[in-house]
Amino acid sequence: VQLQASGGGLVEAGGSLRLSCAASVRTFSLYNMAWFRQGPGKEREFVSAVAWTGGRTYYSDSVKGRFTISRDNGEKTVLLQMNSLKPEDTGVYYCAAARILSTDLLVDRNSNTYSYWGQGTQVTVSS
Repeated sequence: VQLQASGGGLVEAGGSLRLSCAASVRTFSLYNMAWFRQGPGKEREFVSAVAWTGGRTYYSDSVKGRFTISRDNGEKTVLLQMNSLKPEDTGVYYCAAARILSTDLLVDRNSNTYSYWGQGTQVTVSS
């Protein structure tokens, strides 16, 4: 599985960005997908995730109501729409994939669950 993240950039506080993650795997629909981020001097943290069907989504408390995750299994992509950006959203954003082990829609927020990672895309929010 190869993941390619894109869409990062420099934006002013209150602005928006849309991140995209393209996957090169035949069975994309059998993977839960997530976004993590790592800010300057911080540990990597969970941002958002979407279950393999797209039918359930998860958000960290810090981004809930501002970010929206979605996936297109036909196009093998995951999008993260980020609105009302804040300086504390600054960091490198990584998309990650975890092969499902069952057909439930529970998605783990622990980064250790995810076996495949993209290269990261930088998001910088200026105040």
